[in-house]
Amino acid sequence: MSVENDAAEFRRVYGDVKTQVKRCIVGHEEVIDGVLSCLFAGGHALLEGVPGLGKTYLVRTLTQALSLKFNRIQFTPDLMPADIIGTNIVVESETGRRAFEFRPGPVFANIILADEVNRATPKTQSALLEAMQEHTVTSGQTTYKLEEPFLVMATQNPIEMEGTYPLPEAQLDRFLAKLNVHYSNREELITILERTTQGVNVTPEPVADAKTIMKLRAFVHSVVAAGHVKDYAVRLVLATHPGGPFAGEMTNRYVRYGASPRGAQALMLFGKVRALLAGRFNVSFDDVASSALACLRHRLILNFEGEAEGITADLVINDILAKVSRTSEESALR
Repeated sequence: MSVENDAAEFRRVYGDVKTQVKRCIVGHEEVIDGVLSCLFAGGHALLEGVPGLGKTYLVRTLTQALSLKFNRIQFTPDLMPADIIGTNIVVESETGRRAFEFRPGPVFANIILADEVNRATPKTQSALLEAMQEHTVTSGQTTYKLEEPFLVMATQNPIEMEGTYPLPEAQLDRFLAKLNVHYSNREELITILERTTQGVNVTPEPVADAKTIMKLRAFVHSVVAAGHVKDYAVRLVLATHPGGPFAGEMTNRYVRYGASPRGAQALMLFGKVRALLAGRFNVSFDDVASSALACLRHRLILNFEGEAEGITADLVINDILAKVSRTSEESALR
């Protein structure tokens, strides 16, 4: 099959899944595209917003549009790591012999909804680290491989709300993108009322299976990026490192830790999805730049001064985008 046919199939499947999701979800266009980009790029998604904005409903709707195994884990303060990954239990055979047997936890599925993930303690949140990075679960001396595709879609409330714990930096870095879910506008709220208060129940239809998703993921990874575009993505990441040669005044003043190499990987993968949706088989500067907020905002740790002055990671990233040159020969900010 030619590249053109593969690209056409990608856009068709992407469009079919998005159409099914939008049958239930009103508005949130950027968030839907971000979640689908994570699905086809092969990365995890973190959705943040106040309660009641449809974060959980969005993820559940997406799973209904896919023929994949889905499990939901409700994160609470008393949740334990074994409640997520599973545990070894003692079983007795017909002959009376006892042995340990591993009982898989809910993490053994294709799509995991980690609902209100920041309401569990850091110890429990860390139970997802191995699964998110290596797609494996280790219990005792045995390592179990998770079935592909494996994707964690987590929702969280803003950390200023009661009963929340900040996610460990190591776990935040494992999310390909962080998507901010905002309030719906006037027209969207009217549509929501019309859909939800008149006894109409719409259920998405499955339009893609595991084989299709894995095939399209491989195709996304095959999209090419020129050296100067890769260099641009790298310089954006390096510009988040305070004290570095590419850091600007805002980064040096307000950022404590910048993005890791996973940030550059996320920029390229998100950019490849955007290139395909635009009908191109090569990543452009705009593809990378338009991915920066979603891919980098959760990887910037602000210092005390930044938090005290109400500076957000988005403000720092927009400042970096405005000052980092797209000319690869230039090695510093303008």
